[in-house]
Amino acid sequence: MDIKDVLNIPDILQFEVKANIEINGIQYDSRKVMPGNIFFAVRGYETDGHKYIEQAVNNGAVCIVCEEEPSIKIPFVIVANSRRALALAACNFYEHPSSKMTMIGITGTNGKTSCTYLIKNIIERLSGAKVGLIGTIGNLIGNEPVSSEHTTPESSDLQGLLYKMSEEGCEYLVMEVSSHALALERVLGINFDVGVFTNLSQDHLDFHSDMNEYAEAKTLLFERSKLSIINFDDSYAKLMADHACGKLLSLSLYNDKADFYVKSYGLHPNSVEYKLIHANDFYDIEINIPGVFSVYNSLITFAVGIALGFNGDELADAIKLSDNIKGRAESLETDGDYHVFIDYAHTPDALLNIINALKEGAKGRVVVLFGCGGDRDRKKRPQMGRIASENADFCIVTSDNPRTEKPEDIIADILEGISEENKQKIEVICNREEAIEWAIENHHPEDIIVLAGKGHETYQIVGKVKRHMDEREIVRDIIEKRGLFV
Repeated sequence: MDIKDVLNIPDILQFEVKANIEINGIQYDSRKVMPGNIFFAVRGYETDGHKYIEQAVNNGAVCIVCEEEPSIKIPFVIVANSRRALALAACNFYEHPSSKMTMIGITGTNGKTSCTYLIKNIIERLSGAKVGLIGTIGNLIGNEPVSSEHTTPESSDLQGLLYKMSEEGCEYLVMEVSSHALALERVLGINFDVGVFTNLSQDHLDFHSDMNEYAEAKTLLFERSKLSIINFDDSYAKLMADHACGKLLSLSLYNDKADFYVKSYGLHPNSVEYKLIHANDFYDIEINIPGVFSVYNSLITFAVGIALGFNGDELADAIKLSDNIKGRAESLETDGDYHVFIDYAHTPDALLNIINALKEGAKGRVVVLFGCGGDRDRKKRPQMGRIASENADFCIVTSDNPRTEKPEDIIADILEGISEENKQKIEVICNREEAIEWAIENHHPEDIIVLAGKGHETYQIVGKVKRHMDEREIVRDIIEKRGLFV
């Protein structure tokens, strides 16, 4: 593609390209530059791409897009913001693949992953269409996994992925849209057919300065959505709705003026059921995932389905047939009269939700095993300690992904939130595998053990190294070992 077509974008300050140049790829990582690529020198939070212009040129870059004139002789273009330029140029290079699919974006603190999988499932069941998915657990083209390093990939990688999905026949794309992706312009240039707001609670304050900044980042999705679906029960709902530029639909468990309203619901140990009212019609909804959060997630799924033109009765049937989602209230097989669930809950609100969800109908204790990630928001650590100790029957405080912090220091932060009264029901075991084994070996009859925080992850990050650690395998190995002594 000719460079002038690639760089048909706003905010170009200086265009120092004397002849037509054919571009065969876009890169922001100088190490990955190939001959014929254009290199975008992006200013990041850890490094500045301008430092690597020479390396990019040595690797074969034929033009540099940057915010200041390069010190070496090379065709260059100066722009006001390299990150924005990268996103818009990538849209041009890949010929705007998002415009060829129905785009559904989900943002919020909790529920994004569950909603994307539920929505993908109902679209496939009811239309037979091929659906792409981009999210925390991974990316899918139909049922085929595609690797990625971020919940929402960098803009040029995202456009390449969207192009691949479109070329392979995806008619719909359901994606988690993180606050990082919105703030860092990774989804710039994409117009969403449907944008969804699940909820907002404390998270990512290592990146955003405060909750207001976090919330403002989320609003960007609704400025770019033709139709917005907002959870009106959340305290940030009005802010999101105020930024909605297209049609607005609301949902609620408590406000009967909402477009999608839950009249009554019942919570069971492994499922929820409720009566849903929409446009004066009643629907009986059931989903085989426990907790109030499953009411919200399935309600969002129903609302998206209606927005896409599906029949309400058929949507209700499809939701009932939905499979459990890896790492989201995922039930594991055990060797006795106790239960083990794996859940990704790694925020205060999510931890409270999963504890309360599993308390419904519990015959024994709810035991929660959890830690907090290193090099992340420290403010939420004591909050999670307080929430777990006040709401669970017993807590095991352990390690999560300590990264470059000492696990003992992270645990100390968690323990600050636990009152003296509640410390009697706390066990501290720093090694997570040992903690899981302790929980199983010391269970009481009918206990529900929640392994919180890792969810779908099959690794642990210690220092800057990812080592394999799958809690499903750990539980299975512990149970097999226990069988030797039965």
